[in-house]
Amino acid sequence: MSKVKTTKKAKTNSKSKARSANELTGVNHLGSNNTTYKMEYAPEVLESFVNKNPGSDAWTTFVCTEFTSLCPKTNQPDFAKIFINYIADKKMVESKSLKLYLFSFRNHGDFHEDCVQKICDDLYKLMKPKYIEVIGEFTPRGGITIYPYCSRSNSQTQYKKLKEQRFINYAPGKYTMDLARIY
Repeated sequence: MSKVKTTKKAKTNSKSKARSANELTGVNHLGSNNTTYKMEYAPEVLESFVNKNPGSDAWTTFVCTEFTSLCPKTNQPDFAKIFINYIADKKMVESKSLKLYLFSFRNHGDFHEDCVQKICDDLYKLMKPKYIEVIGEFTPRGGITIYPYCSRSNSQTQYKKLKEQRFINYAPGKYTMDLARIY
């Protein structure tokens, strides 16, 4: 009988940790039956939610294996894997909105480095994370592969040092995956 009471208590505790409707205000794409895909660069589709653990440091990583954009000169498609690593502060990015945002680059003409910088800047503006880095691993075109990397941190010393350390130590594949596994 005491086991049943413990189980009920565990369920009650887990329920109290669930997100309230108020906490999900502003998260509109998730659960929507009507998904609209923007055909041009659309940072306005990004949505965030409150981080329940802003006092803790934890990495969140997103890997988009099918990122596409267009060459601004030739309009030919460019393909990449985009890696987003961040340590949240008060807000986190909602993943469906992130997918829609990354899809919005599909018809956007920009150089690889500009796309990666834009993603980093837009996510930093949305969340104001403690630290964020965005890495693009673009597939070869004309025999050249381009791996742009950019990062930002808040003003706290430990995150500024993290940014500096990871930037200095950056090399293709260092913060993503072994290069032998990419192709």
